[in-house]
Amino acid sequence: MDIPHIPVLLNETLSLYENMKEDGYFIDCTCGFGGHSEAFLKKYPKIKLIAIDQDKEALSFAKKRLAPFSDRVEFVHSRASEVLEDFIDLPISGILADIGVSSYQLDERKRGFNFEGETLDMRMNQSQEFSAKDVVNYYSLNELERIFKEYGEERYYKKIASKIIERRKENKFSSSKELAEFVESFIPRKKIHPATQIFQAIRIEVNKELEELERILDKSLKIAKNGTILSIITFHSLEDRIVKQTFKEWSKKCICPSDAFRCECGGDNAKGKIINKKPLVASKEEILANPRSRSAKVRGFVFR
Repeated sequence: MDIPHIPVLLNETLSLYENMKEDGYFIDCTCGFGGHSEAFLKKYPKIKLIAIDQDKEALSFAKKRLAPFSDRVEFVHSRASEVLEDFIDLPISGILADIGVSSYQLDERKRGFNFEGETLDMRMNQSQEFSAKDVVNYYSLNELERIFKEYGEERYYKKIASKIIERRKENKFSSSKELAEFVESFIPRKKIHPATQIFQAIRIEVNKELEELERILDKSLKIAKNGTILSIITFHSLEDRIVKQTFKEWSKKCICPSDAFRCECGGDNAKGKIINKKPLVASKEEILANPRSRSAKVRGFVFR
């Protein structure tokens, strides 16, 4: 079977679960093409897997890949945040979320994620109606500026938003390639394609990625048991910041106001502890084999 996606930080992620309970359930919130799921099923022969993904194509491939473990796997087509609480009564040993776009999604022109895209789509869940076309062709100037600045951290956010508004008055955008070439025509060439951060911003907006990450964290806290291990793989600073700050809050023993004269909360409010203070990143070997792993980070947390 040809594998269309290489799982990032596979060994690093597995290392965070060294002390995981070796039975119970493991929830892969973003199963994708099943790379991480397969590794966990092989390493922990007693674990049962719940494989969740909002991309039907990816889930269909994962079903074939994980067929040898079919008696231990349940597949769920959904956003993880919408179904996690359904498993609140299960003995959950581990939870994993890979907050990124797969190589297959990026490379497939019909999906519209890359600069050669034949469509202006960028939906991870193709049953969703809202797409990149709605953002680019119908968002107001203020809305475009907001997402380009907040989600893309783009230096030229005002200029790009204004130019898009002007251009679409004459002719609306119909493909990602068209949008990429348009941005490239007036933004200075950097080390990366000038439209990179704009595409990131649009993709995040279309798929509500940051909101989904926050909901996954919130729902994981609700369903976690004593000893449940959670890890999150992120690909840019916005996501990593959310995970870092959340884990830091969860690990606080004292939750009294900073100006409190003395601790009155009992000092025993930590939800668990952070496994790795600094995020684990890809090795030089992995970056050479898979350049897209260079921006990946993984953080782990164990609940009490």
